[in-house]
Amino acid sequence: MQRARGRLQLTLKTGPRGTFAFRAYEAGAAKARFPRVETGEAFEATLINTAGGLTGGDHITWTVIAENGAHATVSSQAAERIYKRSSGAARVETTLSVGDGADLAWLPQETIVFDRSALQRTLNAEVHPHGRLIAAEAVVLGRAAMGESARAVSVSDSWRISRGGRLVFADGLKLEGDTTVTLAGGATGRGAAAMATLILVSPDAEAQIEPARAVAAGAGGEMGVSAWNGILTARLIAEDGQMLRADLTRLIIALGQANIPRVWNC
Repeated sequence: MQRARGRLQLTLKTGPRGTFAFRAYEAGAAKARFPRVETGEAFEATLINTAGGLTGGDHITWTVIAENGAHATVSSQAAERIYKRSSGAARVETTLSVGDGADLAWLPQETIVFDRSALQRTLNAEVHPHGRLIAAEAVVLGRAAMGESARAVSVSDSWRISRGGRLVFADGLKLEGDTTVTLAGGATGRGAAAMATLILVSPDAEAQIEPARAVAAGAGGEMGVSAWNGILTARLIAEDGQMLRADLTRLIIALGQANIPRVWNC
């Protein structure tokens, strides 16, 4: 069968007028567009998968390089959809690089995982000791409004983040089989159908713990926050994608992210 392939490499630089796309290499189904922003707002890039979703055997690669001093927010045009497969797994690989004094927000919209689908996703980032990265990835198991559930899926999600060439964060998530059973327990998901991981890597990350905990205390779903050695992480679960996004939005704003991607409100 014909499979979707896509590769994007976006290099961001800063100049007299602020951050701009110095280079945007596009191949296959991976595209980028750059919405207009008001003076003083961060540069925005919107990523597009023109295949309209992914299934087993499809492969998309996103690479974003924020060079020294660049400030940018990168999101996706819509929620990514992982459809029923006949064989194999959909692969999504993300590589981020944050330079000295650069500030990169990686905030794609949710990934919706449908029944009998498979996803292998990786995120690798290198952050300069004086750079700032905020990154969030969310997974929604079926569409609650359509009465859907994900009873036979395979999801693998791996994070590796380095600062100054040294690995500082490694994380992995694995869901296999009937997620309604796996996430039903109190130690797993309390029946949640949506989840997200957020990480902030910044010299002042630990100072953001109290604002983050204040958001967690009033969350519609459930949220846990930790901070150490210039890193803050948050785990979120919710009964559906709408509640998850509301909690995630409040958390991102509390962490000092001035620009929520415009496509989140479309």
